[in-house]
Amino acid sequence: MLLTSTSARAAIGMEAVREVSLTVNAAHLFVYFVPEAPEEAAGLGVTDPGPAYFAFRSAPMGAVPWQVTLAAFYGFSPRSVRAMAGVWDAAAPREWQAARFTAVGRALRRVGVRLTADQIAEARSLIDPVVAGADHAGKPMAAANASVPLPADPLVALWQQITVLREWRGDAHFTVLAANGVGPCDCNVLQTATGHFPEAIARATRLWDDEEVAAATARLAARGWLDADGTATGAGRAARERIETETDEHCAALWTPIGDTGVRRLTSLIRPIHDAFTAAGTYPFPVETGERRSAGAGDAG
Repeated sequence: MLLTSTSARAAIGMEAVREVSLTVNAAHLFVYFVPEAPEEAAGLGVTDPGPAYFAFRSAPMGAVPWQVTLAAFYGFSPRSVRAMAGVWDAAAPREWQAARFTAVGRALRRVGVRLTADQIAEARSLIDPVVAGADHAGKPMAAANASVPLPADPLVALWQQITVLREWRGDAHFTVLAANGVGPCDCNVLQTATGHFPEAIARATRLWDDEEVAAATARLAARGWLDADGTATGAGRAARERIETETDEHCAALWTPIGDTGVRRLTSLIRPIHDAFTAAGTYPFPVETGERRSAGAGDAG
């Protein structure tokens, strides 16, 4: 049985929660940058990277209209998500999910992720109770991914369990953002201003236009979080960290089935996934991990 958030904070240190959250995100993230994903999407008849991204990531929810994907993804502009209209005509969600697993398996083999069968089994013995015990109320992306049958490939199956927990924190983060009055465009502007997501990638993928970015900048400046030119203030950096801390607190109870020791062991077991993709030159920017909390992608998915 899960503990209350107060009990969880006593049982699991917030540093361990932050570390495992960053490492889970880093172990998941490669799917958005490897060449295998667009290759598999092309095999389904979709060559535009935007619609393919939304189809791959929202496939666990089924053939939902683009408005549902927009609601679940939070930080994207309506014009970016609207482009996915028609992806379910190209292929059914189950085909997109199968293609995503194929892309992940190919990429994992290409970069030579070095996890032994025993290490994969140990990681599953830790992550599976966390996934099984997760409360999915208000967590649509986590719930959808938890409903996906695991593939036969043990390493890809581990990656899917990692994905469930990555999306769980993302769902929780969106709740915290909304509670703090930080809207979908505003959160992108704050993330780029504080150095946690490259602005060029945010603008190219989220597709907020200049007028919308200027309005978000003005709203954040009115709160004292940005200067008029969009530079983050000390108060803005503190606000961003407070939101991350509130998200950690929201997530603490998630990890109580394995406790602090299990959390730290899982972190060490899955870290080689990110290390292998980093060594292969996968990312065009530094990715924030539990080991190194310098400027990076944040929740780049």
